[in-house]
Amino acid sequence: MNLNQIINMIIRIFLRRGINWGINKGMSMVSNRNKQPKSMTPQERAQSQQMRDATKRARKAARITRRF
Repeated sequence: MNLNQIINMIIRIFLRRGINWGINKGMSMVSNRNKQPKSMTPQERAQSQQMRDATKRARKAARITRRF
């Protein structure tokens, strides 16, 4: 095993751990977001509802375009 392979292996290990940490952190943030609805202002709630509606419309459009 030469030095290049060892370095690549070490870099892969650190990258994998860093990416997994970031994914886990993001997933925990998303899952905790819905647990505190009372801390949102009415304006934030309205904006959140608009974003959910836009997401639904985008998913419907994607489904429709896949059919054709």
